Amino acid sequence: MSFLINSHPIEFESLRESLTSPDCGGFVFFEGRVRNHHEGREVVGLHYEAYLELAQKEGRRLVEEVSRKFGVRAAAIHAVGDLKPGDLAVWVGAAAAHREEAFAACRELIDAIKLRVPIWKRETYTDGHGEWIEGCRCASQH
Repeated sequence: MSFLINSHPIEFESLRESLTSPDCGGFVFFEGRVRNHHEGREVVGLHYEAYLELAQKEGRRLVEEVSRKFGVRAAAIHAVGDLKPGDLAVWVGAAAAHREEAFAACRELIDAIKLRVPIWKRETYTDGHGEWIEGCRCASQH
């Protein structure tokens, strides 16, 4: 179980490998990539900032909580710094004996990261302007 914050590019292969186990038949992962649009505006880049010490601590706590709750092996990594459309911003993985637990854990973990980990996103648009974007839209839609 692991939570990492890393500058781009995200390298998740070792995290994915850490989840593999002969007792796990279901493996689910989520990749969050930078979109080229937001609310009708063309996005040319993102900048992620984090309160690193607190983000690492809270991220690890979330991975442990989700792992215990669903009985899964889980890991996540989030990028900080400048990214462009198409770049990988966040990766979350969960492995379990069965797919149902892996799907549920992966979904809960990405939603919790967006809500509870102090990582902020600033979008830059084609007109050169930028703004900080709220990251917890996912939870309000459930």
